[in-house]
Amino acid sequence: MALDELKSAVPDYAKDLRLNLGSVIGNSDLPQQQLWGTVLACAIASRSPKVLRELEPEAKANLSPEAYTAAKSAAAIMAMNNVFYRTRHLLSDPEYGTMRAGLRMNVIGNPGVEKVDFELWSLAVSAINGCGQCLDSHEQVLRKAGVDRETIQEAFKVAAVIQAVGVTLDTEAHLA
Repeated sequence: MALDELKSAVPDYAKDLRLNLGSVIGNSDLPQQQLWGTVLACAIASRSPKVLRELEPEAKANLSPEAYTAAKSAAAIMAMNNVFYRTRHLLSDPEYGTMRAGLRMNVIGNPGVEKVDFELWSLAVSAINGCGQCLDSHEQVLRKAGVDRETIQEAFKVAAVIQAVGVTLDTEAHLA
Protein backbone atom coordinates (compact mmCIF):
# COMPACT_ATOMS: atom_id res chain seq x y z
CA MET A 1 0.00 0.00 0.00
CA ALA A 2 1.41 3.39 -1.03
CA LEU A 3 0.20 5.05 2.17
CA ASP A 4 2.34 2.67 4.21
CA GLU A 5 5.36 3.42 2.00
CA LEU A 6 4.79 7.14 2.43
CA LYS A 7 4.49 6.78 6.20
CA SER A 8 7.67 4.72 6.36
CA ALA A 9 9.53 7.44 4.45
CA VAL A 10 8.74 10.02 7.14
CA PRO A 11 11.82 10.42 9.37
CA ASP A 12 11.68 9.70 13.08
CA TYR A 13 11.97 13.37 14.02
CA ALA A 14 8.58 13.85 12.29
CA LYS A 15 6.93 10.82 13.89
CA ASP A 16 3.82 12.90 14.66
CA LEU A 17 3.34 13.47 10.94
CA ARG A 18 3.59 9.73 10.29
CA LEU A 19 0.92 9.05 12.90
CA ASN A 20 -1.27 11.90 11.69
CA LEU A 21 -1.01 10.74 8.08
CA GLY A 22 -2.31 7.32 9.07
CA SER A 23 -5.04 8.91 11.14
CA VAL A 24 -6.38 11.53 8.72
CA ILE A 25 -6.45 9.11 5.79
CA GLY A 26 -6.83 5.71 7.42
CA ASN A 27 -9.37 6.69 10.07
CA SER A 28 -11.26 9.51 8.35
CA ASP A 29 -15.00 9.90 8.77
CA LEU A 30 -15.23 11.51 5.34
CA PRO A 31 -17.02 9.50 2.64
CA GLN A 32 -14.53 7.83 0.25
CA GLN A 33 -15.04 10.31 -2.59
CA GLN A 34 -14.63 13.33 -0.33
CA LEU A 35 -11.59 11.82 1.36
CA TRP A 36 -9.71 10.69 -1.73
CA GLY A 37 -10.60 13.81 -3.71
CA THR A 38 -9.21 15.86 -0.83
CA VAL A 39 -6.10 13.68 -0.68
CA LEU A 40 -5.46 13.98 -4.42
CA ALA A 41 -6.12 17.73 -4.62
CA CYS A 42 -3.87 18.31 -1.59
CA ALA A 43 -1.12 16.04 -2.89
CA ILE A 44 -1.07 18.12 -6.07
CA ALA A 45 -1.17 21.39 -4.12
CA SER A 46 1.69 20.25 -1.87
CA ARG A 47 3.98 20.31 -4.93
CA SER A 48 5.83 17.32 -3.50
CA PRO A 49 6.66 14.78 -6.20
CA LYS A 50 7.05 11.98 -3.64
CA VAL A 51 3.72 12.69 -1.94
CA LEU A 52 1.90 12.87 -5.27
CA ARG A 53 3.63 9.76 -6.62
CA GLU A 54 2.67 7.73 -3.54
CA LEU A 55 -0.90 8.96 -3.03
CA GLU A 56 -2.16 9.42 -6.60
CA PRO A 57 -2.54 5.71 -7.49
CA GLU A 58 -4.63 5.01 -4.40
CA ALA A 59 -6.70 8.13 -4.98
CA LYS A 60 -7.30 7.07 -8.58
CA ALA A 61 -8.37 3.61 -7.41
CA ASN A 62 -10.84 5.09 -4.91
CA LEU A 63 -12.38 7.74 -7.17
CA SER A 64 -14.62 7.56 -10.21
CA PRO A 65 -12.99 8.95 -13.35
CA GLU A 66 -15.18 12.04 -12.99
CA ALA A 67 -14.17 12.59 -9.36
CA TYR A 68 -10.50 12.00 -10.20
CA THR A 69 -10.65 14.68 -12.89
CA ALA A 70 -12.65 17.04 -10.67
CA ALA A 71 -10.11 16.76 -7.82
CA LYS A 72 -7.32 17.63 -10.24
CA SER A 73 -9.46 20.49 -11.54
CA ALA A 74 -9.95 21.79 -7.99
CA ALA A 75 -6.18 21.84 -7.46
CA ALA A 76 -5.64 23.58 -10.80
CA ILE A 77 -8.29 26.28 -10.50
CA MET A 78 -7.41 27.02 -6.88
CA ALA A 79 -3.72 27.37 -7.80
CA MET A 80 -4.83 30.34 -9.88
CA ASN A 81 -7.61 31.67 -7.65
CA ASN A 82 -5.62 31.48 -4.44
CA VAL A 83 -2.86 33.67 -5.88
CA PHE A 84 -5.31 36.11 -7.45
CA TYR A 85 -7.68 36.54 -4.49
CA ARG A 86 -4.95 36.43 -1.84
CA THR A 87 -3.04 39.16 -3.69
CA ARG A 88 -6.14 41.29 -4.13
CA HIS A 89 -6.90 40.90 -0.44
CA LEU A 90 -3.37 41.71 0.69
CA LEU A 91 -3.00 44.86 -1.38
CA SER A 92 -3.79 47.93 0.70
CA ASP A 93 -5.69 49.60 -2.15
CA PRO A 94 -9.35 48.51 -1.74
CA GLU A 95 -10.07 49.49 -5.35
CA TYR A 96 -8.71 46.12 -6.54
CA GLY A 97 -11.56 44.42 -4.68
CA THR A 98 -14.10 46.23 -6.85
CA MET A 99 -12.50 45.31 -10.16
CA ARG A 100 -13.74 42.46 -12.34
CA ALA A 101 -11.47 39.42 -12.13
CA GLY A 102 -11.75 38.59 -15.83
CA LEU A 103 -10.47 35.04 -15.27
CA ARG A 104 -12.27 31.93 -16.46
CA MET A 105 -13.49 29.71 -13.62
CA ASN A 106 -16.18 27.66 -15.35
CA VAL A 107 -15.18 24.43 -13.60
CA ILE A 108 -16.43 25.82 -10.29
CA GLY A 109 -19.96 26.05 -11.69
CA ASN A 110 -19.82 22.67 -13.39
CA PRO A 111 -17.15 20.45 -11.78
CA GLY A 112 -18.59 17.10 -12.90
CA VAL A 113 -19.20 15.93 -9.31
CA GLU A 114 -21.38 17.00 -6.41
CA LYS A 115 -20.81 20.69 -5.74
CA VAL A 116 -20.17 20.00 -2.03
CA ASP A 117 -17.30 17.64 -2.85
CA PHE A 118 -15.67 20.14 -5.19
CA GLU A 119 -16.08 22.94 -2.64
CA LEU A 120 -14.49 20.78 0.06
CA TRP A 121 -11.51 20.01 -2.18
CA SER A 122 -11.20 23.70 -3.09
CA LEU A 123 -11.24 24.66 0.59
CA ALA A 124 -8.50 22.13 1.38
CA VAL A 125 -6.28 23.41 -1.44
CA SER A 126 -6.95 26.99 -0.29
CA ALA A 127 -5.73 26.01 3.18
CA ILE A 128 -2.43 24.83 1.70
CA ASN A 129 -2.11 27.93 -0.45
CA GLY A 130 -3.04 30.27 2.39
CA CYS A 131 -5.85 32.28 0.80
CA GLY A 132 -8.14 33.56 3.53
CA GLN A 133 -10.66 35.02 1.12
CA CYS A 134 -11.02 31.69 -0.70
CA LEU A 135 -11.20 29.79 2.59
CA ASP A 136 -14.04 32.02 3.78
CA SER A 137 -15.87 31.77 0.47
CA HIS A 138 -15.71 27.96 0.23
CA GLU A 139 -16.50 27.50 3.93
CA GLN A 140 -19.61 29.66 3.58
CA VAL A 141 -20.83 27.69 0.54
CA LEU A 142 -20.27 24.43 2.41
CA ARG A 143 -22.05 25.64 5.55
CA LYS A 144 -25.02 26.89 3.48
CA ALA A 145 -25.18 23.43 1.91
CA GLY A 146 -25.49 21.90 5.38
CA VAL A 147 -21.95 20.62 5.78
CA ASP A 148 -20.96 20.58 9.44
CA ARG A 149 -17.83 22.14 10.85
CA GLU A 150 -16.36 18.74 11.74
CA THR A 151 -16.41 17.69 8.07
CA ILE A 152 -14.85 20.97 6.98
CA GLN A 153 -12.16 20.67 9.65
CA GLU A 154 -11.47 17.09 8.56
CA ALA A 155 -10.66 18.38 5.07
CA PHE A 156 -8.21 21.00 6.27
CA LYS A 157 -6.63 18.49 8.66
CA VAL A 158 -5.91 16.32 5.61
CA ALA A 159 -4.47 19.39 3.88
CA ALA A 160 -2.27 20.28 6.85
CA VAL A 161 -0.83 16.79 7.22
CA ILE A 162 -0.22 16.21 3.51
CA GLN A 163 1.49 19.59 3.21
CA ALA A 164 3.68 18.93 6.24
CA VAL A 165 4.65 15.46 4.98
CA GLY A 166 5.52 16.95 1.60
CA VAL A 167 7.70 19.67 3.13
CA THR A 168 9.45 17.14 5.36
CA LEU A 169 10.14 14.58 2.64
CA ASP A 170 11.27 17.21 0.14
CA THR A 171 13.60 18.67 2.78
CA GLU A 172 15.11 15.25 3.44
CA ALA A 173 15.56 14.65 -0.31
CA HIS A 174 17.42 17.95 -0.68
CA LEU A 175 19.61 17.26 2.34
CA ALA A 176 20.50 13.74 1.21
